[in-house]
Amino acid sequence: MRIPHDIIIKPIITEKSMEDMAEGKYTFMVDKRANKSEIKKAVENIFDVKVDKVNTMNMLGKVKRQGMNSGRRPSWKKAIIKLAEGSKGIEFFEGME
Repeated sequence: MRIPHDIIIKPIITEKSMEDMAEGKYTFMVDKRANKSEIKKAVENIFDVKVDKVNTMNMLGKVKRQGMNSGRRPSWKKAIIKLAEGSKGIEFFEGME
């Protein structure tokens, strides 16, 4: 099994993710090769919470241009974690509301 900190790369802080926090949903950028069960175990291990559900999606990198040259940002994977009822919140997000 991989180290949990290698699976969870960074949190995603946007207006939509802040609104979802009221429902107990937290958004993270995760390793592209990680599956839902690995993501669930990693979040439970790192933040000491109980995860109810994990939704994942593969995000396509944006096309960027520099003059006539065109390239693409790297693609990445996003996971939306829903915490179980009665589980405490993730402290990392508490001061950002």
